[in-house]
Amino acid sequence: MSGLLALLDDVAAIVKLTATQLDDIAAQASKAGVKAAGVVIDDAAVTPKYVTGLPAARELPIVWKIARASFFNKLIILLPVALLLNAFLPWLLTPLLMLGGAYLCFEGAEKVWHLIVPHKEHGPQQAETLSAAHLEEQRVKGAIKTDFILSAEIMTISLSQIDIDVFWIQAAALAVVAIGITALVYGAVALLVKADDLGLVLTTKGKLGISRSLGRGIVKSMPSVMVVIATVGTVAMLWVGGSIIVHGLHDLGWHWPYDQIKHAATSVSSGVGNAQGVVNWAVTAGLDGIIGLLLGFGLIPVVTRAIVPVTGWLFPEKS
Repeated sequence: MSGLLALLDDVAAIVKLTATQLDDIAAQASKAGVKAAGVVIDDAAVTPKYVTGLPAARELPIVWKIARASFFNKLIILLPVALLLNAFLPWLLTPLLMLGGAYLCFEGAEKVWHLIVPHKEHGPQQAETLSAAHLEEQRVKGAIKTDFILSAEIMTISLSQIDIDVFWIQAAALAVVAIGITALVYGAVALLVKADDLGLVLTTKGKLGISRSLGRGIVKSMPSVMVVIATVGTVAMLWVGGSIIVHGLHDLGWHWPYDQIKHAATSVSSGVGNAQGVVNWAVTAGLDGIIGLLLGFGLIPVVTRAIVPVTGWLFPEKS
């Protein structure tokens, strides 16, 4: 009898330990996912453009192709690479994180630059000269490449926020982040790309006046919704990219940008009473975003006049 009670005590202790570790995984995944939110917003904002101009029947299959590749990228390639780097070359994570932050700054600044200096879009011409199958193949390849870069940034940011040094908890938390974020992003993308079809169905087949009005409202509002999402995505890229650069420089020993931003945020928010926390965050995010925008503008000529030509010379078949 005493042996059975001892066994039950052991089982209870194991269950308690497992529950505690599951709580740790959930907490670490939540913390990491929140920090990566800026990249997630941009991922959701970027992806719908890859189905523009293609047959409506192919929209969801294309989204699924990209989502499936995203799961593979995060879970099979990026997760073990991130854990190995963290275990054996942890000093390399901050420079890699900053490299990804610089990419986000460049992408965000390039979008702002295109608003300031409009450029001719080649998408419609391309859609006319290529077969639907060939165009779909090109779009999917482009989307997967972009997703891989954003996924690498998401996984690196997420890993940097996990403060428990237990390997399997790190792996489990990263897996939860990878699965949750990918499902969230591509679920949202699927809803976005089919929202106009839903609106059209309600408009043409709705039996009630209110459903037809709702359908017309959805159809009319979707272009504005996409613009808002793209704008939020751009702002998020600049904010997250700038924040990564500032914190990376701070970790590497150059504290001036971080200290100046912190001092400015504290000074502005010190006299606003209960809104101090919100104002502090807003000032910090705004200054991080300005730094991201300036850095991105500086990177545009470097990328377009140096990196892109060299890449085209080294890999002419992909240019």
